[in-house]
Amino acid sequence: MKRLFASLLAFGLVGGPIMASPAYAQPRSEQGEARREMSAGNIMQLRDIEARILPTMRGAEYLGPAYDSTAMAYRLKFIKNGRVMYVDVDARTGKVLRRSR
Repeated sequence: MKRLFASLLAFGLVGGPIMASPAYAQPRSEQGEARREMSAGNIMQLRDIEARILPTMRGAEYLGPAYDSTAMAYRLKFIKNGRVMYVDVDARTGKVLRRSR
């Protein structure tokens, strides 16, 4: 019994950190990707895009953005009268690509 306990304890102390290491490896962050693209001058700043779009969404509550690095586009999320709406914006030009209603 003592050997089993000692083995489990040793595995926990030795194997635990090894098994936990993949948890520290994070997938590519969309926010980090947006930050890199913005720093490189490839996309517009989010606040500039928001300054263009938010005034056009009167009466809607802004819930926040999401960045798609593959499409190089922002999706701005709004809610109005209990209905969720999205505005997809080209991050390079600020042009509205699509609005859901």
